[in-house]
Amino acid sequence: MANEEDDPIIQEIDVFLARSLLEKLYLFQYPIRPASMTYDDVTHLSAKIKPKQQKVELEMAIDTLNPNYCRSKGEQIALNVDGTCTDETSTYSSKLMDKQTFCSSQAASNVSRYAAAVYKKGELHLTPLHGILQLRPSFTYLDKADAKHREREAANEGGDSSQDEAEDDVKQITVRFSRPETEQARQRRVQSYEFLQKRQAEEHWVHLHYYGLKDSRSEHERQYLFSQGHGLAENTELIKSPSEYLMMLMPPGVEEENDKPMAPSNVLSMAQLRTLPLADQIKILMKNVKVMPFANLMSLLGSGTDPAAVLRCVQQVALLVQGNWVVKSDVLYPKDTSSPHSGVPAEVLCRGRDFVMWKFTQDRWVVRKEVAAVTKLCPEDVKDFLEHMSVARINKGWEFMLPYDEDFVKKHPDIVQRQQMLWMGIQAKLEKVYNLLKEHLTPKKQEAQSAHPSLVSGEQRVNMAKAKVKQNYGQLEKEFQKQKAEMKAKDTSARTDVPNVRIKEEPVSVEEPMETSAHGEGLNNGLVNGLHPAQGPPEPPNGHRPGGCIDRVAQELKAFVSSTFKKQFVLTLSELKRLFNLHLASLPPGHTLFSGISDKMLQDMVLDTGCKQILVPFPPQTAASPDELKVYALWEAGDTYDQHRQVLLEIFSKNYRVRRNVIQNQLSQECGEDLNKQEVDRVLKVSFCSLW
Repeated sequence: MANEEDDPIIQEIDVFLARSLLEKLYLFQYPIRPASMTYDDVTHLSAKIKPKQQKVELEMAIDTLNPNYCRSKGEQIALNVDGTCTDETSTYSSKLMDKQTFCSSQAASNVSRYAAAVYKKGELHLTPLHGILQLRPSFTYLDKADAKHREREAANEGGDSSQDEAEDDVKQITVRFSRPETEQARQRRVQSYEFLQKRQAEEHWVHLHYYGLKDSRSEHERQYLFSQGHGLAENTELIKSPSEYLMMLMPPGVEEENDKPMAPSNVLSMAQLRTLPLADQIKILMKNVKVMPFANLMSLLGSGTDPAAVLRCVQQVALLVQGNWVVKSDVLYPKDTSSPHSGVPAEVLCRGRDFVMWKFTQDRWVVRKEVAAVTKLCPEDVKDFLEHMSVARINKGWEFMLPYDEDFVKKHPDIVQRQQMLWMGIQAKLEKVYNLLKEHLTPKKQEAQSAHPSLVSGEQRVNMAKAKVKQNYGQLEKEFQKQKAEMKAKDTSARTDVPNVRIKEEPVSVEEPMETSAHGEGLNNGLVNGLHPAQGPPEPPNGHRPGGCIDRVAQELKAFVSSTFKKQFVLTLSELKRLFNLHLASLPPGHTLFSGISDKMLQDMVLDTGCKQILVPFPPQTAASPDELKVYALWEAGDTYDQHRQVLLEIFSKNYRVRRNVIQNQLSQECGEDLNKQEVDRVLKVSFCSLW
């Protein structure tokens, strides 16, 4: 209160907002002129503007009679620019530099807080500014003088031309056709400095008329700086409460936002990253780094992060390759995107990159030409795949960029086995898409791999693992055979022999491990995520399994076989093993089925669930594998198509390829029904037509 009494209000001034020159009023800031020259001495010869760019050029006359003007210097500049000849194109027609051009530049990008004020008769009239332009001298005449100088030198060096001179040599012209421009390339071109300069040059100049300070037109325009009406309707923006007025003067957060440095849109600080959910943090890190050991990932996520939660999240966005996590292809190439190099869709890019990742699960080295030959992608796309996860070595190929993480494999065997099953499913898809041959599936450098300690365990470790597997497998097999004999004794009365159907039961060696892919030979010769197949499943406690565990394994296996054949009715052993591997991949770590299932156990369980092996007479020259030649079918499913299905099985037990009319006639004879073509198609579709 004391301060207010010491500083009393002397006068209250009404403030009015003038809108007549809104978005038309500019403030020009001229350079400093000599003290002897006043504003009235300056004569504007011409003016022009580019409205979109808010760029102005003014041409003003120079007082050559002023004592501060150097006449000799002015004559020299005019001579350098125009030369000795004088015509309409001359810049200085008086052979004297008697004018100066000024170009404008924006003094402030945001002029919303600036206004021009006029005080008259106790009233303050404000007009918002549309732009503040600083005028600086333009020295384009020097460029013109340099051009004239170069022309004179070229004319002196060339000399007088003669009509007897030979014609210019014919020059070869190379025609190039540019490839279609991608969306990313177009955006880079639009944001380039050259493109912006070209766009600015394309805007046409608008010529203006200059009116002096004392001109009647200037006096008329100056009246628009005053508010035309003093009613409240025009000045409602100035009627604000004190809090609203203070908010307008100091808007919250504006200064802070302006002070922050601009960062690229794809850059995220660690502080901002840790505010996101854990799954988003891992996805962003893997998408940017692409290949990372688990230890490094935990260090980036900060202390206190649960490793189990990180393992759950990282498996959603990455795959395990040689003990390290590599980001999935669909994360880098989302749906409805395309390659910036070739324009191929994201689905094709994902398959090609998955092939490269799968090759690195088999070998430490990958050859670029081999990848390009299989995937049929352009070299630029293949190079991008390889640069994501490997380093080029001269005369060797591309080597996986990180060493084999043996610590992670030892600490998390369940994760490694789960990832191994996923890679088997990916391999099956790649085989169908790319028609992979045996040389693509088999690693080429077996000896080099076995000698490298960072890739394959030593011979002693492998032999110990084999001994453990054989010991555990033998005990499990004895218990299973005993249980199988009891189950067969119970089911003997319920099973009936089927005429004309040959049932084949091939003995399988007790020590034969189950192949875990459609091409077991290719996988057994290499590594999958750094785990050698000879290591086998983890050893159970005390070296043996209790009887209850064996019962649970048999129950789980029987449930899987029953549900699978009730859905598909007819399967080859190869397809059944593939479905079983996918089933294992969907199970949680530590499930009973991970204890080890052999081919013989799986085939015996198929026969115990009421299925029969159909001896389809495939041709001797067939390229199918032995597992693809073993066909099993569910004999009785309890539906209306049991009789039809049995007739079809008898037909295919005699010939592997049968015409549709033969099937139709046989079904009509055996079933006593006159089936038409649509009904036969339905029977084939419901039964097992998908296998042939």
